[in-house]
Amino acid sequence: MKVRTLGRHMKEGSKNIIRNGWMTFASVSAVTVMLLVVGAFLLLIMNVNHFADSLEDDVEVRVFIERTAAEEEKEVLLDNIEDMTNIASVTFIPKEEGLEQFIDSLGEQGDYFEGLRDENPLNDVYVVRAQQPHETEMIAEEIEQFDYVEGVEYGRDIFDQLFTATDFIRIAGTVLIVGLLFTAIFLIANTIKLTIIARKREIQIMKLVGATNGFIRWPFFVEGLLLGTIGAIIPISALGYGYNYFYNTIGEQTGIDFFQFLPPNPLVVQMGILLLVIGAVVGVWGSLMSVRKFLRV
Repeated sequence: MKVRTLGRHMKEGSKNIIRNGWMTFASVSAVTVMLLVVGAFLLLIMNVNHFADSLEDDVEVRVFIERTAAEEEKEVLLDNIEDMTNIASVTFIPKEEGLEQFIDSLGEQGDYFEGLRDENPLNDVYVVRAQQPHETEMIAEEIEQFDYVEGVEYGRDIFDQLFTATDFIRIAGTVLIVGLLFTAIFLIANTIKLTIIARKREIQIMKLVGATNGFIRWPFFVEGLLLGTIGAIIPISALGYGYNYFYNTIGEQTGIDFFQFLPPNPLVVQMGILLLVIGAVVGVWGSLMSVRKFLRV
């Protein structure tokens, strides 16, 4: 296609945006409202998934070493654990440090346990983290069979509930986003279709005087692209500003270590690019699919 012809199509598509004022407004409004809803849920689901990942990352296996184990035997146990597959890290916590952490965690009431320093009843501990949190239970059961292990602890009672909940969050979030996207595509495409139906005589006349299908389609391609892009700008701006404000005023003040919101950068940028692409694709698709039926004259 010649540059001159492409320029003509772009100019014609831009004129159509202004010429069809109310229908343009309806199409842009449909894009704006649906992408606003999709973008808001996208931000929510991404933060919930981040929260779920944080919970999983905090899952660990505490391996209590037999109090009678010698240093060489502790080294043997460490080698056995590190030789296992899917081990991300192993941290040694001596019983003295463990008692110190226990006393500090109690605050002022920790003073009552100062007497335990002379005869420390705790075990030395290896803290084991898995590369894949879902394999924590399997790793714990295998470590429990090793020599010099008095016991293991990994939150057995809440383990299944935790991963069931995080898996549900991810699946439900994905299904929700996909469902919203399909709803947005359906509503936006039908709104654009109404715009083109109102101009079917124009299309039929162009076809009857010899215009090719491609010549007719290109202005509608440009028009759909502009409608989708313009409709995406408002939700991108609103959600970007809103999320920045929320994060700076509330998000950093939750006071919960494991529940931290994702920072606006690069989250807002990624969301903006995604919504812009969705708006442009839906606008083009809706225009081309709607004009197709009127090309059969």
